Amino acid sequence: MSLAPKILVADDDQALSRTLSWILKDNGYDVVTVPGGEGVMEQLMADPFDLLLLDIMMPKVDGLQLLEQVKAEPVLADLPVLMISSMQPEEATVKSLGLGASDFIAKPFRVRELLARVKAHLRVGRELNQARAEAHSRTEMVDILQEVTASLKPDEIYQILVRRVARGLRISKCSIIIANSGDEVGTVVAANENPMLSNLQVELKRYPEISKAIQSGEMVHVRDVLTDPLYEDIRLEWEAEGVMVPTRSVIAIPFKLRDTPTGVFFLRTTAEAAPLNEQDTRFASQVIQAAVAALEKAYDLETAVMGQEQMRRLAETDPLTEAFNRRALVEKLAQEMDRAQRYDTILACLMIDIDNFKKVNDTYGHLIGDRILRQMANLLRREQRAVDIVARYGGEEFVILLPETGVTGARIFAERILRRVSGYEFGEPGHPVHMTTSIGVATYPDERIDDGDGMLRLADENLYKAKNDGRNRFRD
Repeated sequence: MSLAPKILVADDDQALSRTLSWILKDNGYDVVTVPGGEGVMEQLMADPFDLLLLDIMMPKVDGLQLLEQVKAEPVLADLPVLMISSMQPEEATVKSLGLGASDFIAKPFRVRELLARVKAHLRVGRELNQARAEAHSRTEMVDILQEVTASLKPDEIYQILVRRVARGLRISKCSIIIANSGDEVGTVVAANENPMLSNLQVELKRYPEISKAIQSGEMVHVRDVLTDPLYEDIRLEWEAEGVMVPTRSVIAIPFKLRDTPTGVFFLRTTAEAAPLNEQDTRFASQVIQAAVAALEKAYDLETAVMGQEQMRRLAETDPLTEAFNRRALVEKLAQEMDRAQRYDTILACLMIDIDNFKKVNDTYGHLIGDRILRQMANLLRREQRAVDIVARYGGEEFVILLPETGVTGARIFAERILRRVSGYEFGEPGHPVHMTTSIGVATYPDERIDDGDGMLRLADENLYKAKNDGRNRFRD
């Protein structure tokens, strides 16, 4: 892929066309010739050019009409056009410039003058394109940062960055990798080419540009992966494995967040696309640097939220069984009762007591007793639905709340618990302790229940009946 300015020469004089082509190529330009001017529009629309050298007087094509067509095409309106002709300079200049040409050169021309004008108009065209691209980049960056700062989660910000930068640079391959210096494996946290991809592990030795960016802390820009010395070793591996690598140019931009590993903004193009340039590098660097503050705030918020969530879990969790504690049960029962009364739905409550648990403690010791309590809590959690609530009420008593469950459903659930418990081998492996439970069931609506306390009281009364009737059973 050529990185030199690309010039299209359209002239019917083949000898002159060959001379122009030779001169321009000798001065480092990439030149394409179109004899006679036919097919100029097709060539311009098919490939991007930096300058058009166009003869005015050609047998089959009128150069001025062709100039008019070029300037009427929106995507070609800013293309510098240098008109060449043997017409009287004054007449040709007036007509050419009036139709939008950048300059006029009379035949026969002086080589040094021609090269000077070509260089000048290429510079002007490049500066114009750069100014417009920078204006576009600033607009894009403002839009990106507005979207980034509207998000509160780091994962969402990463996805926004790869999507918006890829769109802004018109590339498909853009991703963010997180790793520490010295790591052999990095984690892809976002990829534009696959929005569903998250936390993919990659071997960093296969990505020398990422490894270099992480280790050096500096940006890595590679115009051609197939020739750059950085890829010398990995190219040998590609060849040995028969791997065809579509990537041609690469930008790897490292960034550091407070108290987190290094991230790398990783952009790639294929051989079919224009290589990434310095302007692309500036744009991507500015975006990621501006996004760092938003990412740090998002991580701080996530840490704070996780801390609050952890504190909340600790405050409402029984430390031995990791089920909800009695305080949390009272709050959740009040919420479920309020919902049932507000929306005229049903609610069931099971109070479960381990039979003869004091005897277990006296016989096997409190350590085994604690182990059995944990096993009981795990057994109950395995039987619950996502909406159900399992809590340790106190001592060897547990309570299960079953939203949207009536009398029939509560009975079926109670019978299943009785079977599971009686068939389970509690205690230590090789020294099973067989246990049974008694269950009291209460369901709402019931005229005896006005609130959460009333439901617990009714369940407790029914539990007492189950105990009196011989244990290992439920009553409602």
